[in-house]
Amino acid sequence: MGDLGIRAAVPEDLPVIVGMLADDPLGAQRESPDDLTPYRAALERLAADPNQRLVVAVRGDRVVGTLQLTIIPGLSRRGATRSIIESVRIHSDERAGGLGTQLIEWAVEESRRRRCQLVQLTSDTSRVDAHRFYERLGFTASHVGFKLHL
Repeated sequence: MGDLGIRAAVPEDLPVIVGMLADDPLGAQRESPDDLTPYRAALERLAADPNQRLVVAVRGDRVVGTLQLTIIPGLSRRGATRSIIESVRIHSDERAGGLGTQLIEWAVEESRRRRCQLVQLTSDTSRVDAHRFYERLGFTASHVGFKLHL
């Protein structure tokens, strides 16, 4: 990974993480970079759960990317454990340089290390470029996803 490191996110990373989450048309509608209170509480819950990994990619001391990896033990598929990749974001001035690929490859390797048999992710239907990116990495659009907002 050259000068790139991947480590667990810490509270001091939250302004940059939330900024990256908000830095696109969809995120701008649902994120609140000016109020980090709910994000701090969420980070505490994530850090306390051994099946959650919120990580950041760093160059030097600068956070340049993030993703969340969730490990889910299951009964289906003969008791398979799966992982879910969520909230993949790359800092705007780091895009198209291979960082996203490195982050996803890290998540896949971590999933293998955690003995997962399946890695899955969802991507909003409007994120056509992201769909091409995930397909280049070997993911297939095999399911239709549904959400119910509560």
